[in-house]
Amino acid sequence: MLKEKYLHGFSKTEQERLMRQARFLENYIYADIDLSSVENLLEVGSGVGAQTEILLRRFPNPQLTCIDFSETQIETAKKFLGDNPVAKDRFEILQMDATDMDFSSNNKFDGAFLCWVLEHIPNSVKVLSELRRVLKPGSVIYLTEVLNSSFFLDPYSPNTWQYWMRFNDLQYDMGGDPFIGAKLGNMLQSVGYTNIQTTVKTIHLDNRQPGKRAEMINFWADLLMSGMPNLIDSGYVEKEVAEKVKEEMKAVAKNPNAVFFYSFVQAKAYTS
Repeated sequence: MLKEKYLHGFSKTEQERLMRQARFLENYIYADIDLSSVENLLEVGSGVGAQTEILLRRFPNPQLTCIDFSETQIETAKKFLGDNPVAKDRFEILQMDATDMDFSSNNKFDGAFLCWVLEHIPNSVKVLSELRRVLKPGSVIYLTEVLNSSFFLDPYSPNTWQYWMRFNDLQYDMGGDPFIGAKLGNMLQSVGYTNIQTTVKTIHLDNRQPGKRAEMINFWADLLMSGMPNLIDSGYVEKEVAEKVKEEMKAVAKNPNAVFFYSFVQAKAYTS
C-alpha cells in the first residue's frame, strides 16, 4: 500500500481546520451545485467527512458512498458523521484507491462529487477514467479545484509570496498539482465526458466587504500555516521565513485597505 502523503498532514488540528474550511467556503462552492435528482452519489476523497455532512444536509435524496485513501481520515469521518442525525443510514465510507476502485460492477452510481481532491492525486486523469467506469450513462459529475497562481494579497508581503511559491512547489513535488483547476476541461474531455462546463469562481474582497475580508484573511493564514510543518521538515522553507509569514498576515489583517483575491475552478460534466 502506498504511504499516505498529504501536504497539510493528518493532525487533529488539521482535521479541525478542514471542518472549518468546509463550512466557511460552503456558499461559494455549492451555489451552482444541484444533486437533488441523484440517487446514488459517489464522493471521492471524502477525508474527514466535512463535505459529506454538507452534501447530506443540502440534498436529502441521495445515498452516499464515500471513498478515501487515508484510514486516519476515515476514522475521523465515521465518528463525525455517526453522531449526526442527517447522516443516519445514508452513507458508507470505504478505504479505497481512487485510481483503481474496488467496485465490482460498472454503472453503479448516478452522480459523483469531488472537492479539493484531484490537486493531491498524482494520476488525476486515471481517477476521472475510473469514475466514468462506475457511473451510469448520463450521470453528472461535479469537481471543485484550486488555481493557486491566482492568489493576490495587498499590501505586498514578500515572505508570504516566497512561502506560497514553495508551498506550491512541495505540493507539485509530492505528485499533486496546485494549478489543476485550469486543466479540468481538457482532462474531462480526454477520458470521454460530455457537456463539459467550467466556471471560474473568484473571491475578491476589499473595503467594500471589510467583515468578510477579515474572515477570509484569517482563514487563509490558517491554510498557509497548515503546510508549515511539512515545508520546514522537507527543507522547502526556513523556519524564520514561516515566522515572518505569520507577522505579515497579521499586518495584512490589520490594514484598513487590504485586498484579498483568489480564484478556483468548478467543472460540471456528464457521462455518455
